[in-house]
Amino acid sequence: MNDLDVVGKAPGFKKPELSQAKLEELPRVKVMDEKGGFRDAEITGERPLTIYVDKHEIVTLMTLGGEPELLTLGYLYNQRIIHDLREIRSIQVDWDVDASVVTTWNGIDGLQERLGQRTVTTGCGQGTIYGSILDELENIELSSVRFSQEIFYNLLKRIKDYNEVYKRSGSVHGCALCQEDEVLVFIEDVGRHNAVDAIAGKMLLEGMNGKDKLFYTTGRLTSEMVLKVAQMGIPILISRSGVTQMGLELARKTGVTLISRAGGKHFLVYHGFDTLELDAKPSL
Repeated sequence: MNDLDVVGKAPGFKKPELSQAKLEELPRVKVMDEKGGFRDAEITGERPLTIYVDKHEIVTLMTLGGEPELLTLGYLYNQRIIHDLREIRSIQVDWDVDASVVTTWNGIDGLQERLGQRTVTTGCGQGTIYGSILDELENIELSSVRFSQEIFYNLLKRIKDYNEVYKRSGSVHGCALCQEDEVLVFIEDVGRHNAVDAIAGKMLLEGMNGKDKLFYTTGRLTSEMVLKVAQMGIPILISRSGVTQMGLELARKTGVTLISRAGGKHFLVYHGFDTLELDAKPSL
């Protein structure tokens, strides 16, 4: 997203018209505990959302429904179905029919061909890469960023305060866009790919550049997660979970610094060893 800070803030630029269709994230239901007692409890929402672009059905995602417009926008960008915010005229989400309807200004060239070329990934049953995205890896150029171990530890502490849905009902992944130890955006969803796409949508809409940012996720670092973050122009990817082999291979190809098993004072750097300044080593 190297040029989005220009596009999203350009004088006279009109942002797409977006509905405001945020769902209640935590419906309440009756449950019975181990003693036979009944009480109300919050449960994580999950709804299908089918994305249409100019009346063409693109995909159906299972989502918490907290940021459906941003999810739609980020999904289309990370799949390279769109390349520029200025292509989008409007996004209208209607939960009565579980649909997100996208209208472009001038259509999308070769849309049907791209939809016919897809790779199924490990995205919890709904991960898909359209077209020749993997062939475009050599065009990705990420900035070189260094940050200190102390800042890293501070960031991990702060992120614990943001996973509100997980604390109340579980069953979600969380993703955060960060700058040093500041959390700029935090989004939770039932799928980790949804959360990263929604943040991509936020960046696209607000013209946020990824070159000096860090990305945190509670999910594992698969090939698709690494690819999405690289496409967003973010040079550092952090997770409290693990790394897959192809995730590491893509990190090496794109230059993404890969840090996993991050929690407390512990972490493992899988790629980008020189990125982290070890200025706060834990005592033995």
